[in-house]
Amino acid sequence: MPSASLNNEEAALVAPLPHALIEFLAKEPKNTLTRLYQRPSSCLAIFRLLAPLERQIVMNLLWLESAIPPSTMAAWVVREHKKLYDDAVKALTDLNILPNSVVKLALNATFKTSFRQAITGGGASGSFGVPAEKDDKRQPFDVDFLDGYALERWETILHYMVSSGSGQNPASPSPGVLYLLQSSGLMASQQGTALRITSKGFQFLLYPPHAQLWHLLLQYLEMAGQRHMDLVEVLSFLFMLSTMELGREYSIENLSQTQKAMLEDLRDYGLLWQRKPSSRRFSPTRLATTLTSSSPPLPTSTGTSSGPKDGFIVLETNYRIYAYTDNPLQTAVLNLFVSLKYRFPNLVVGSITRESVKKALTNGISADQIISYLVTHAHPQMRKNNPLLPVTVQDQIRLWELEKNRLKSQEGSHASLLRNAEHALPNSFAIIGCLYTSFTSQADYELVLNYAKQLDVVLWENTARRCFFGSLEGHANIREFIERRKQSQMDG
Repeated sequence: MPSASLNNEEAALVAPLPHALIEFLAKEPKNTLTRLYQRPSSCLAIFRLLAPLERQIVMNLLWLESAIPPSTMAAWVVREHKKLYDDAVKALTDLNILPNSVVKLALNATFKTSFRQAITGGGASGSFGVPAEKDDKRQPFDVDFLDGYALERWETILHYMVSSGSGQNPASPSPGVLYLLQSSGLMASQQGTALRITSKGFQFLLYPPHAQLWHLLLQYLEMAGQRHMDLVEVLSFLFMLSTMELGREYSIENLSQTQKAMLEDLRDYGLLWQRKPSSRRFSPTRLATTLTSSSPPLPTSTGTSSGPKDGFIVLETNYRIYAYTDNPLQTAVLNLFVSLKYRFPNLVVGSITRESVKKALTNGISADQIISYLVTHAHPQMRKNNPLLPVTVQDQIRLWELEKNRLKSQEGSHASLLRNAEHALPNSFAIIGCLYTSFTSQADYELVLNYAKQLDVVLWENTARRCFFGSLEGHANIREFIERRKQSQMDG
């Protein structure tokens, strides 16, 4: 019996959110997962994506030759962490790693065999790729070359998205990439017009690089069935790439037909490089080798060649932003929520304003996403601050968002906006109803207001401006009352 205990402080007090791919795999049939577990590289890659407690459970069961009762494992768990443990067991059950967690605790036999092979180095199945034979006639290349290639391909995709509809003409990705962007809802075309970025696409641009990459790859997996591709083969190839060594060339001889067909797609995404499309060898880039790790997918993904690689944004308490970058993509992303003022060879200066934030909110970007982006890309000098970002700026961005969302209207033809009286509404208003205003006389206003009060539907009133706000439930009755009064006046 393993001596490790599950009640140590290494277990997180709050269970981390599962990786997006784990949620995708949990929905797949058990037979599909068992086929996937036949490959040691797939087991290792999935293990990396598990939460810490889930990994600990797997390691505790990996070297047991027989199953144990669930009560035995549960006895290792302190009472206050029982829910964390139950959630971890359920997650492993959904992945078919623990097939019968209610009756007994034992790893899926296929997973156990393959994972043992993965961490001990046994077998010769080529699951981790077959290195290509060294060819002295070929000019050697280095990791910097692969990084530059991957960065160019990836930023071509992002720059095309952020520049769509702006009048610029950036380099266009391949038709396959454009189809993927459209299928994922990140870009859309209306009535035959050119593709334009959607609200979902604006949010995508503020995601961390890892999240962006997996967002597209999950859509690629969703499309596998439409393209008559074997999902297990597609997943296996992605997992194989994630376990390969950066800077080495690998042979395509042991790849299936589905995996060979994937080479063109993954070249377009920047995940692998080939000297020419017909080449019998390929090299994974950092985008591929970090798919299942926490390492950054590109060394320059948070900086530029001339700026710091671990952050480039300085935010002051006066809402002024200094971005030490000469990267057009990073400048374009900042322009989504910053009012840019000056551009120098290695510096962009701007301000976060009410108008710039409102524009971002209209495009579907949330206040939390803006703040998260600023935190992720903060300059090293900013990281000495505690808190990292000025609290006043964070609060104001959130207040601008609340200002936009505090009043919701329905049946727009019967509801008016508050305009001058808008700021008199409490910040907590987030109700659905109608605003009644523009009364011709004080007598008319008071007559309608008193009728609404009799119905008990008045939520707010302002006598000085002759307006009041009523709940949606009373709108039909109030409208009929107003129409009857107008009709009687006309008849009279």
